[in-house]
Amino acid sequence: MSLVLSNGARMLGAAVLAATLLSAPARAEEIAITQWGQSLYGAPFAVAMEKGLFKKAGIDITGVIGSAGGGTTVRNILASATPYGEVALPAALAAAREGGLDLIIVNVGTRTIAESTLVTMPGTDIKTLEDLVGKKVAITSPKSSSEMIFLMQLKAKNIDAAQVTRVAAGGYPPALTMLEQGAVSAAALIEPLSIIRKDRYRTVVAAKDILPPMTTSVGITTRDFATKNPDKLRAIIAGRRAGVEAIYADPTEAAAILQKVWNFDPAIAKEAVNNMIGPKMWSAGEFNRTELDRTVEGLKLIGEVKGEIDWSKLIDQSYLPKDLQGKL
Repeated sequence: MSLVLSNGARMLGAAVLAATLLSAPARAEEIAITQWGQSLYGAPFAVAMEKGLFKKAGIDITGVIGSAGGGTTVRNILASATPYGEVALPAALAAAREGGLDLIIVNVGTRTIAESTLVTMPGTDIKTLEDLVGKKVAITSPKSSSEMIFLMQLKAKNIDAAQVTRVAAGGYPPALTMLEQGAVSAAALIEPLSIIRKDRYRTVVAAKDILPPMTTSVGITTRDFATKNPDKLRAIIAGRRAGVEAIYADPTEAAAILQKVWNFDPAIAKEAVNNMIGPKMWSAGEFNRTELDRTVEGLKLIGEVKGEIDWSKLIDQSYLPKDLQGKL
């Protein structure tokens, strides 16, 4: 038996179907964020998910693929059905240069190294960077952010890097173990670990007291995904921006969310967030050429960049809100 519908019935059916599609919730999406749950890079995403800000922007981000950073995060992004994520700027540049990948940078994530410190044991006579001349300092790994920041600090203080021996520990906790065992005189550290263990070490120098703001993490995606899903990409960036604004508007609420989502200790979460409010760690997404170039200068110190970066080939600002787009 065949069913023949009148024009009116067909129009009504089409209208009902359209209304159903429009009212249906957006498909759940997962993205990848470097150091998720371990550092503060991903705080805006945690806040935006918890407060429903992504949904308000038009996309349902329900999960995050975490990683230890670097190339691992890039691979996680590419393997995701929604290939967008936030990675350290050096990882993004390395992937674009060496991976043969058609990646683009679409927003800035963080813009400060304020969470980085150099610590020593309480009883040592190490008080300044100058006191480390002729000594050993633990970094996480060669060509890492910890090494880059340390070399930038030495350069800012006109200290010859060759006069300080850098020891690769394999991570921040192993670096602290070396420090406690007396194998090194100082060790690189990052929040929130520095807050968790603040009673065990003494800060030699905080990076924010020596180095100016610089781009530390960026949002990346593939050119193919951006071209085929411009509205989805704009929604992700808009939702993250709303998360950033929510953190600055109410740091106490943001800390409570990190406590819940990442299982942070309440006091540690509150101190960690408050420490990053002043330096404006989280960018709304806009690009700053000076801050981009500062990071590149640091990457040159560790041999990760040679020559100049053509930002026009790597950055696409068209997915940012209009008020965040500017000249590079």
